[in-house]
Amino acid sequence: MEIGTLVLLGLIIVAVVWVVSIYNKLVSLKNRYVNAFAQIEVQLKRRYDLIPNLVETAKGYLTHERSTLEEVVNARNRASAGLATAAQDPSNTKAMEELGSAEGALAGALGRMNVVMEAYPDLKASQNMMQLSEELTSTENRVSFARQSYNDQVMAYNTYKQTFPPVVFAGMFGHSADAPLLEFADHAAIQEAPKVKF
Repeated sequence: MEIGTLVLLGLIIVAVVWVVSIYNKLVSLKNRYVNAFAQIEVQLKRRYDLIPNLVETAKGYLTHERSTLEEVVNARNRASAGLATAAQDPSNTKAMEELGSAEGALAGALGRMNVVMEAYPDLKASQNMMQLSEELTSTENRVSFARQSYNDQVMAYNTYKQTFPPVVFAGMFGHSADAPLLEFADHAAIQEAPKVKF
């Protein structure tokens, strides 16, 4: 009887350790994707800080293009507000979709501004504008890399959570909803450079 009790106690301990390891892995994977979103947030804030400087530099040259500049500023403000909302809870699917949509609109506005700037060679040759454009391009690359890293972490979390046996315990541990991927709206337009026809 004593051996049976020890075996039963051993099985209970193994089961508890196994369930605790599932819980710990869920927490670890969730923290990784939340941290990955924080890296996106840093890069997006950097980009949002560069845009007003870009617009101010362009204002002197683009006197007849005020609507384009205002569109960029408004899109930047919407994206910044979307980021603030998403940063409060990166697991909120609606907030992530709104951020993606706002980022898509901002990318479109910046693309239109780039097309307009092509008509102003003095603006393109401006040292300040060249430096700002290079910083913005570098930041765009960082945003892309951070977004890919975030989406990879979300995929790892969702995949683990949906596998057996973690799927049995995930809901009990507060991990019932899948983490949302961050996809920027109008993805094809972001990837493809604007075409200018004369």
